Amino acid sequence: MDTDQKKVFIFDTTLRDGEQSPGCSMNPDEKLHLARQLERLGVDIIEAGFPVASEGDFASVRQIAREIKVAQVAGLARANLKDIDRAWDAIRDAAKPRIHTFISSSDIHLKYQLRKSREEVLKEARQAVAHASSLTKNVEFSPMDATRSDRGYLCEMVEAVIDSGATTVNIPDTVGYAIPDEFGELIAFLFEHVKNINQAVISVHCHNDLGLAVANSLAAVRNGARQVECTINGIGERAGNAAMEELVMALATRKDLFGLHTNINTENIYQTSRLLTQITGVRVQPNKAIVGANAFAHESGIHQDGLIKDKLTYEIMTPQSVGMPDSHMVLGKHSGRHAVTNHLKQLGYELSDDELNRVFSRFKDLADVKKDIFDEDLEAILYEEVLRIEEKFTLVYLNVVSGNVAVPTATMQIETDGKIMQDAGFGVGPVDATFDAIRKITRTNYNLMKYTVNAVTGGTDAQGEATVQLKHNGRSVVGHGAHPDVLVASAKAYINALNRIEWLNKENAE
Repeated sequence: MDTDQKKVFIFDTTLRDGEQSPGCSMNPDEKLHLARQLERLGVDIIEAGFPVASEGDFASVRQIAREIKVAQVAGLARANLKDIDRAWDAIRDAAKPRIHTFISSSDIHLKYQLRKSREEVLKEARQAVAHASSLTKNVEFSPMDATRSDRGYLCEMVEAVIDSGATTVNIPDTVGYAIPDEFGELIAFLFEHVKNINQAVISVHCHNDLGLAVANSLAAVRNGARQVECTINGIGERAGNAAMEELVMALATRKDLFGLHTNINTENIYQTSRLLTQITGVRVQPNKAIVGANAFAHESGIHQDGLIKDKLTYEIMTPQSVGMPDSHMVLGKHSGRHAVTNHLKQLGYELSDDELNRVFSRFKDLADVKKDIFDEDLEAILYEEVLRIEEKFTLVYLNVVSGNVAVPTATMQIETDGKIMQDAGFGVGPVDATFDAIRKITRTNYNLMKYTVNAVTGGTDAQGEATVQLKHNGRSVVGHGAHPDVLVASAKAYINALNRIEWLNKENAE
C-alpha cells in the first residue's frame, strides 16, 4: 500500500453501488469496457461487483479481475464465510485483489434488520475479517450505517477489525444522514479514540440523500481520511453517491487548502462520464458540476466580458483540464480510416481491428448523410457497434407515414433468430406507431416507463439519441439507440431494451 500521506486513494464503486441505481444496470461487456476506462482514468481501486449476488455478477467480476493490471480490483462480501469465499474466487486472479466485507453497526440496523446483539455482530465482524485476511492481506471492512451508530461501539468495532487484519476501514454514511461538520468531527473522533487506527487507511463512503455526499467526503479528508469511495457522475442507490469528478477536481483546484493529491488523470474525466452515459442511457443534467453541458458555458454579458479579458475571472479550472475541449475536431465523409482511428485514440478508445472495422463502416454511413462528425457522434457509433450485447432482435427496415391528415402507420421488418418478421403498427403519433409495430412483431408488451430523445450534437443534421426504459419483472431496463432519423433511433432504443431483457432472462435461467 502506498504510504504517501498526501495522497487520497480513489475507490470507484460505479460498477457495484453505481449499478444499483435504477435504470443503470450493465451487461458484462459494458462493465469490462468501463473498467478499462476507469483504469486509464487512474482510479486506485475498482469495486467490480458483488460476486455472491448472481452467477452473472460473479463472472463479470472475475473477467474484470483477470484483465485489470494496474488498479486494485475489489469484490464486495457480507460478513460471512460463504460471501467472502465467493468474492475471493472471483478476484483471486487479479494482479491486486481486495476483499471488501461489511456488516451493520447502528442499533437501528441491529434491532430491525439483523436482529442480533452488539456482541454477536462484533464477533461476526472479527471472524469475517480474519477469514478474509487469511486469503489476502488486502482487506477492507465497512461498518454499515456508521453515521447513526453509537460512537463507543463504532470505535470498538473499528479497533477489533484492524486487530483482525483489516488494512482499510471504511466509514459509510449509508443513508446520507450526515452534515459536513458533524461527519468531519466523527472522523476526527475515531482518530482520537481508536488506538490502532494508524495501522489502516481510513476511508469514507457517502450517499447524497441531502445533497451533501461530496461535502461530507471532503470534510472527512480534512480530518484524516485518505480513501474516498465514489462513482462516475455520482450515480448510485437512491440519490446517488459522491461524484468522483467533483471530489477529484475540488482537491486539485483547492490544493492550497487541502494540500493533497490523487492519481486521477483528470483529462480523462469527461470521456469517462460520456462513456457511462452511453452505456446506461442516463444523462447528466446540464448544470452538473465538472461534466455538465453548461459547466463551462457563460451567457452573462459581465461574465463574457471578463472571460475575453482573462479566463481566470470566471473559470476556476479549464475545460481542457477535465478533457472537455473548447472546440471539437470535425471529421467528415472525406476522412479516412487512419484519421478516425487516431481520433478515437485521442478520445481514449483502444479498439481491436474488428471493432475498428465496424466503427469505421458506420462512420462512413453516417458521413454520407451528416456533414460534420463530432466526438459525440463517434461515441454514439462506438456504443452501437462495440458495446451492444448479443441481439435476439435486429431492426431491418422501418417506414413511417404520419402527418396532420394521415393515420400514423409504421411498417417494419425485424430479424428474429435468423428469420425476417414483418408487421405494421398504428398509433396516435409516429413513435407510438413504431413501438406498436415492434410489440406486434416481438410479441412483447412491457410497460414503457420512459422515452426521451436528445440531439447528440448541434445542427439540424444532428444524430438523435433515443432512450427507452421498460419495466420487466419489477426491474427497469434501459435501451438506447442513435441515428440521424429520430424514429430509427427510437426503434433501435426500444429493440435494444428488448435485447437487454432477453439477456437478463437468459442469465437468470442459467
